[in-house]
Amino acid sequence: MDNAATTRVLPEVFKEIKLYLTEEFWNPSSTYESAGKTARKIAEAREKIAGAIGAKGKEIYFTSGGSESDNWAIKGVADALRSKGDHIITTAIEHHAVLHTCEYLEQHGFEVTYLPVDKKGFIDIKELEAAIRPTTVLISVMFANNEIGTLEPVSEIGEIAHRHGILFHTDAVQAFGHMPINVSEMNIDLLSASAHKINGPKGVGFLYIRSGVKITNLIHGGAQEKGRRAGTTNTAGIIGFGKAAEIALSRMEQRKEYESSLRNRLIDRVLTEIPYTTLNGDTEKRLSNNANFCFKFVDGESLLILLDQKGICASSGSACASGSIDPSHVLLALGLSYETAHGSLRLTISEDTTEDDIDYVVDSLKESVERLRKVSPLYKKMMEE
Repeated sequence: MDNAATTRVLPEVFKEIKLYLTEEFWNPSSTYESAGKTARKIAEAREKIAGAIGAKGKEIYFTSGGSESDNWAIKGVADALRSKGDHIITTAIEHHAVLHTCEYLEQHGFEVTYLPVDKKGFIDIKELEAAIRPTTVLISVMFANNEIGTLEPVSEIGEIAHRHGILFHTDAVQAFGHMPINVSEMNIDLLSASAHKINGPKGVGFLYIRSGVKITNLIHGGAQEKGRRAGTTNTAGIIGFGKAAEIALSRMEQRKEYESSLRNRLIDRVLTEIPYTTLNGDTEKRLSNNANFCFKFVDGESLLILLDQKGICASSGSACASGSIDPSHVLLALGLSYETAHGSLRLTISEDTTEDDIDYVVDSLKESVERLRKVSPLYKKMMEE
């Protein structure tokens, strides 16, 4: 129940990966024929991924994952356009790969506007346009929030950015392969994605850079990725990513319908059967596999431990923030109190999840929440009043 953190590699994808780790293990930058065949296979993967977002193969640059892609998009544009301006607009609920990159740029003389969100996680389009300055060079707003699943109005954001002559980047790590994306129709200039969110391998992602966009390199060295991203090509990872993208695209609508049905069953049962519980995010404009709850009078970390004992893998937020004792910055941005945000739980399903799984999880949740509330002084006090 933690498929937003990562997904299993599909057998068809693993077959491709294994082949290019063992038999066809050549470095595609080499000049002999075997390496040439590998290079052509990578080109095929590039075209598959480009086709998934309505882009051209030459606009796809492979990276080590979503975090690198976000770093490259934001730092690269900021550096390339510094003579034009030093202002960036983003949101308060971005992934830390975006937020920490923006904080880094602030330490180097850039100004960043962090747009607030409403209680469902949406930015206000009017506030976005009002935040634009003559010195604004980039707007970076995520496609789908990794914690609460809210889908931002990407097309409208891109249209506003382009009307003002500003580049638009979106972190689509949670959205890519899960919902239709067309970079041209949605006015997207740069887009980040990662393989392991769509049943591909870890350690590989891509950055879409629209042709003509000025951006400096993040990693220097060799001439890989058309001279824009140095480092020995992750052959097996890229080819596996291409296969995973191909499969995700072919199953997208069927998977969305199936996951939405299970997600709704999960949400309905939890909200109906566990009192003092709220759903975070929008009921409609959210990822098909995401459900995020807050349970009053419950500590989220303790809840995770009890669920783990029952064989249920879940999360209290982003996997990248595990180990932090602070509540989710996303939930705080929604206006939740520290106390309420500490009782959060993110459950994310996949096409492997069954109705029986959902029912087992809800039954286990009811038992675990009840157990934790019995030892909560605040809950006891509330019940006595």
